[in-house]
Amino acid sequence: MRRHKRTLTSAAGLTSLILLWEAALRIGLLPGNLVPMPSAIPAEFLAELRDGIWLDVVLASLSHYSIGVLIGSVLGISVGVSAALIPAFDAAQSWLARMLRPIPPLAWIPFAIIWFGVTETAAAFIISIGVFWINYFTSYSAVRAVDASYYEVASVFGQGRFLKRLLKISLPAAAPGILGGLRAGLGQGWMTVVAAELFGIPGIGQRMMEASGLLATDIVVVYMLTIAALYALFDYTFMSAQRRVLRWQ
Repeated sequence: MRRHKRTLTSAAGLTSLILLWEAALRIGLLPGNLVPMPSAIPAEFLAELRDGIWLDVVLASLSHYSIGVLIGSVLGISVGVSAALIPAFDAAQSWLARMLRPIPPLAWIPFAIIWFGVTETAAAFIISIGVFWINYFTSYSAVRAVDASYYEVASVFGQGRFLKRLLKISLPAAAPGILGGLRAGLGQGWMTVVAAELFGIPGIGQRMMEASGLLATDIVVVYMLTIAALYALFDYTFMSAQRRVLRWQ
């Protein structure tokens, strides 16, 4: 019952915000040429959908989003786990990681254009950088936090080899942390995808820039809500899969 009450309260809060937004525009408290009317957004969405624009830009963004998230996640987890388990590798890459980590993904845009041109590969490259660091640090921290006594018990039972320790101790014990990093990476990917498309790559970001240039703020909001909906779908799907993977907890 408490859960249903919380859901109703959240829905009431969102509805109140939309009604206040609409009222502020109708009575002139907000400039109608700069802020879209909430009641006009569904019609704009249907127009974008009917013209085939919405599906085209969403599929374009999903293409390089998926590639960037996949590459960033695999590399981030691989490097993070390796650094946590191999002291020599950890020492060799630690200064490099500290130097590169503060550089935001968008700072790599000039190199992305030089190396890959204005292509989907460039967008995927930028997205993968942001996703990489989240997965790197969460995987590194999760593996380093594994209780050392687990490895001692594994050695007693003849499971002291590196590969066996990795598959039977390190990864299972660190799985909650690693999966938490993967989930955060899904959100980081969507936060980066729009910025990665602003320099001319087809997708949601490019469509938002076109609309903002024409002061079509209702179309901008349509795609802001599209990103929110896509992230919610991805996050819900991932959480459902995570619950299955971590049923042993």
